[in-house]
Amino acid sequence: MNNEKRSFGSRWGTGLLLLLIMMFILQFARTSLQQAETPYTFAALEQDMDGKRVSDVEIVPNAETPTGTARITLGSGEIRTLYATDIREIEQLARQHGLDPIVRDVPKESWFLTSVLPLLLVAAICMFFFYFMNMQSMGGSGNARMLDFGKSRARRATDKDRVTFEDVAGLDEEKEDLQEIVDFLKNPDRYTSVGARIPKGVLLEGAPGTGKTLLAKAIAGEAQVPFYSISGSDFVEMFVGVGASRVRDMFEEAKKDAPCIVFIDEIDAVARRRGTGLGGGHDEREQTLNQLLVEMDGFGINEGIIVMAATNRADILDPAILRPGRFDRKITVSRPDVRGREAILKVHARNKPLSDDVNLEEIARTTAGFTGADLENLLNEAAIRSARQNRKYLNQDDIKEAFIKVGIGAEKKSRIISEKEKRITAYHESGHAILFHELEDVGPVYTVSIIPTGNGAAGYTMPLPGKDEMFATRGRMLHDIMVSLGGRIAEELILDDITTGASSDIKKATAQARQMVTRYGMSANIGTINYEQEGEDVFLGYDLGHTSRTSEYMSGEIDREVKAIIDQCYKDAKEIIMAHLDVLHASAKLLIEKEKITGEEFNALFTAAPAGEYV
Repeated sequence: MNNEKRSFGSRWGTGLLLLLIMMFILQFARTSLQQAETPYTFAALEQDMDGKRVSDVEIVPNAETPTGTARITLGSGEIRTLYATDIREIEQLARQHGLDPIVRDVPKESWFLTSVLPLLLVAAICMFFFYFMNMQSMGGSGNARMLDFGKSRARRATDKDRVTFEDVAGLDEEKEDLQEIVDFLKNPDRYTSVGARIPKGVLLEGAPGTGKTLLAKAIAGEAQVPFYSISGSDFVEMFVGVGASRVRDMFEEAKKDAPCIVFIDEIDAVARRRGTGLGGGHDEREQTLNQLLVEMDGFGINEGIIVMAATNRADILDPAILRPGRFDRKITVSRPDVRGREAILKVHARNKPLSDDVNLEEIARTTAGFTGADLENLLNEAAIRSARQNRKYLNQDDIKEAFIKVGIGAEKKSRIISEKEKRITAYHESGHAILFHELEDVGPVYTVSIIPTGNGAAGYTMPLPGKDEMFATRGRMLHDIMVSLGGRIAEELILDDITTGASSDIKKATAQARQMVTRYGMSANIGTINYEQEGEDVFLGYDLGHTSRTSEYMSGEIDREVKAIIDQCYKDAKEIIMAHLDVLHASAKLLIEKEKITGEEFNALFTAAPAGEYV
């Protein structure tokens, strides 16, 4: 009650102060306007009278006579105003110069118009402004509430956005792990009766596009409970305390709809490891994280609220948020296998008419490594191509073209290329293709093209993965390096010079060889020791406080071992290409003629290629 009285008195005190300020501003403006007029003195009037430049004089006395105002009309038509302390002097001066001045009666001023009305207008303006400020402040307490900075940005899903497990394909194991959460929300008494505690949080970790957000929505749809979604970056603002206020407000709203699900997408934006920033330990992001920790399993009591979060960088999250009692379940959402990809394709093909030649099983086999988002994008690009050609259905050619566009980039067929560049690109891509064909761990060839692509490549060689592989073997990684070097080797063998076209291939081969040495322990000379720097691409502040674990001598040894791997792969790949020079020339010749060849056309060259036919 006392707080309300103080607030009431404070508001009226503020209103009165504003009223006084407005009155002062009004009076100051009136005075300034009067002073801003062009001054006209009695001496100037005398000069104009002597010069016969005055044609008419009109005198208006004030209520406080003999003061008044003289309106002087000059012969040129210009009008001057003279504020006089004695209007009799002006009247006498005019008669002396043969003018008959017009003298008006003393005006009867209205006290209401001159004094009361301006005051009422100022008061009305102040009261309107005061009322507006009061209505804004009633929405919350403090400046943050007044401007809604501390309000939660969480959005509640509507019924039309509801999805179920039927809309989620290719994630059978993940759905099985989450089925218990659904059962908890539907039948909480079954678990609380035996002393079980409902999980506080579920962390979904996986590569981008694997379906983490879709899984969270499906859980809310299956349990038929409210679903609130928010991004981790929505919590943090430039104003101190706003993020923590939004966390509190979000949980207050969720309590009203418990049981419910609160989903935080990209939680690593707000829940990164504390103490890793350059600005100390009291920045806005860390205060927001501290409040989130308290709300999930601290002094805050939030029964019936399950917090789900998604991230693809669980390694940079703060350990405090990963402990049991906060995120009790950690589920890895992996890329789908061949059966999962086929199921995902069937889901995304529901509203897309397919021709008889489209084989979803074959598409699933050729899209190894694709996520659910990649597959959806693949079918969408195919549908766009079909619509652009005025067809009402998708055929196999649409899928193939979309596969190239998604995997390599759109082809720039309109770009004009010289014959010399065509020849260089043809031999370069043929060198890659021969190694794809001969090395069984990386092939076979799907398409070879010398048409420039949207990502800046002069051409491309696309393999066709035969199966899904969980691990990369040492032999597979060596074959990948050999394939990357195939283009440069072909240029060296056939052309008089080498080009910059292999720069990205060399970068890729070097990075893979260094990972073999420093991360995977695949070097006999270096040994099975991890020399990869932790946190070097995660936290600048963390990295500044930790010295490198690799000595200068060992860094040199790593460089020498990486070079040895690259040199050996280069030598082995060169021997393979030299053994198939006839195929190299035949492939380059065919590419110059057709610009793009299929895997079947390329494979046929190994049995029909004439020896030594240069292009």
